[in-house]
Parts: sequence; C-alpha cells; structure tokens
Amino acid sequence: MPRRNPFEEIERMFEEMNEGLRAFDTGLTQGVPIDVVETDDSFVVTADLPGYEKSDIDVRLSGSTLVVSAERSAEEEEEAEEGSYVRRERTRESVTRSVRLSERVDPSSTNASYNNGVLTVTLAKESTDSGESIPIE
Repeated sequence: MPRRNPFEEIERMFEEMNEGLRAFDTGLTQGVPIDVVETDDSFVVTADLPGYEKSDIDVRLSGSTLVVSAERSAEEEEEAEEGSYVRRERTRESVTRSVRLSERVDPSSTNASYNNGVLTVTLAKESTDSGESIPIE
C-alpha cells in the first residue's frame, strides 16, 4: 500500500479554503475595482482589469449608467508545451461592473483607452445650456 503524503492533504485543504474566500472577495467589488472622478464637464472612470486583452473588454453606456464587462478564457484544455501541469489556477473568468453617474452624459463625446491593465473611460456631460430661444408668433 503506497504511503500518503500528509502535506498533499494540507495543500488541498488550503486550496478549498481559498476558493471559498474568493467568492466573498469578488462580491465586495463585483470583480472590477473602479474610481470615478467628476469634473465640471465630464466623468472619468478608471477600472482595473489586469490580465485582459483589449478585445476581451466591452464598455457600454445606457443613459447615465456605464457598464464595463470583460471575459477571458484559459488556454485550451491541452497539455502544457513541456511536461504536464502541477497546478492550474488560470481559468475562464468574466467580470461585470455597473456605475450609475449622477448626471446624463453625451454618448457621442466619450472615449476609452486601455493601457497596462487599466481601462480609462472619459464621458462628457450632456450640455446644460438652456436651449435655443424659439420666437413666438
């Protein structure tokens, strides 16, 4: 009968505990930590999305709500190039975060950039002018 390694059992228990704690962590930030800065004429939203490619990220604006979502998938379920996996934690993951802004924004005057795992979205506020005067006949 092969002798069991007690450290393998301890390692397995720690991995199970980490999985359980990870669920609490993503619940607090909904998976995407963000900062929102308001200026006189715009909002600047900065979101941390490390490990995602630009093509994995989707940014949508609906009224005054900005929705940032990203999805990545692990490498194909194939063997490692050299040898076999001893540990594999990089899996498919998707995250979403909605941010409701205090004012409506102009969808045609927005821009987004992604650099070094940080997404920056600049949203111009809708014009607050009193409109154009219409003469009464």
